[in-house]
Amino acid sequence: MTERIAPAARLRGTLRLPGDKSISHRYAILGALAEGETRIRNYATGADCRSTLQCLRALGTPVETEGDEVVIQGRGLRGLRPSAEALDAGNSGSTMRLLAGVLAGQPFLTRLTGDASLTHRPMDRIVRPLRLMGAHVAAREERFPPLEIRGGPLRAIEYELPVASAQVKSCVLLAGLYAEGRTAVIEPVRTRDHTEVALRQFGADVEIVGRRISVTGWPRLEGRHLEVPGDLSSAAFFIAAALILPESELVIEEVGLNPTRSALLDFLCSMGARIRILNLREQAGELVGDIQVRSSPLRGGVIEKAMTAALIDEIPVLAVLGALSEEGLTVRDAAELRVKESDRIATVAENLRRLGASIETSVDGFYVPGRQKLRGAALASFGDHRIAMAFSIAALAAEGDSLLEGAEAAAVSLPEFFRLLGGLTHSA
Repeated sequence: MTERIAPAARLRGTLRLPGDKSISHRYAILGALAEGETRIRNYATGADCRSTLQCLRALGTPVETEGDEVVIQGRGLRGLRPSAEALDAGNSGSTMRLLAGVLAGQPFLTRLTGDASLTHRPMDRIVRPLRLMGAHVAAREERFPPLEIRGGPLRAIEYELPVASAQVKSCVLLAGLYAEGRTAVIEPVRTRDHTEVALRQFGADVEIVGRRISVTGWPRLEGRHLEVPGDLSSAAFFIAAALILPESELVIEEVGLNPTRSALLDFLCSMGARIRILNLREQAGELVGDIQVRSSPLRGGVIEKAMTAALIDEIPVLAVLGALSEEGLTVRDAAELRVKESDRIATVAENLRRLGASIETSVDGFYVPGRQKLRGAALASFGDHRIAMAFSIAALAAEGDSLLEGAEAAAVSLPEFFRLLGGLTHSA
């Protein structure tokens, strides 16, 4: 699908977004492992989170949709059943990595696969710890999907992550539910903690001391009624549009503001963004609030070290802001971008250059000079939802119309993206 995007004069209005992808995955998986019914309101609408539900159904878990709720009938830690077919995670690395941890503890063989993009994303970071715990895991070339996991009794381990990754941490902690004793993960830097929060909500014994997180095996998890806050990563694109289009004012309601995710807002404020948080409160262990954004002149900045890990998903749209800022944007320590749904260093650079902007790339980052003018162009999503959305925002600030090829990629995380964006923008 090709989307024509015209320049916009401003962005105004109030917005409420579908549920956070990361939290939705975790609530669904833990609901399947819990005893009794779990009801999840505002479950994420993207294809990735639908993949998780479909995999759970294939494993014998009753999953239904009732109005705006997903209803899961949990059967307990021992309640999953072998699937007759390979589980298809689609484009979702979260689905594959999190379910791999659960499947490592099951007394049967499971094959996990995905689409053409996912089967070229490395999984050796989860293969290694799962093998240490006693699971038999086979991967193509020892690192790529499809994965074959023959689970069984697991042993608790203490695992130090070689690279900061919330998904790898979550995989090990979920496998730890099936191990005798305490399984611990030590992080090099703090990553998003939705798994720890959700485990506690369902009744698991989680202990956090500094950067060491541990869970006790074989807990009794109980079904819950939960509401997923709006997705901050999806909000990032609308926030960016409001910042760069003159005379814009936007309020995004009911957004998840977990401190391990809100580094985005801290960084934008350091660039000079006019952002306020309203109605802050706690909901099932997660912070939730409304975000008010007004158009702002941006200084630019540097993303490196721990900040890179905290902002890894938002870097494509931040690159767009960097080109329109005063001082530009430098990104370092971001080699992880090379193995996302696309090589995001290469695809960010390609689209910026098509828009007439300059960028200098390196193995693990890039530098985008500031004070650049963007020209309407033929852009590509490269099958990557965050690239599709980031450069839709860039197109709003360009001179002349742009055409975005592969715009349907946005549906992986936010099928409503173009409809919501169109309802907020005002023509130049």
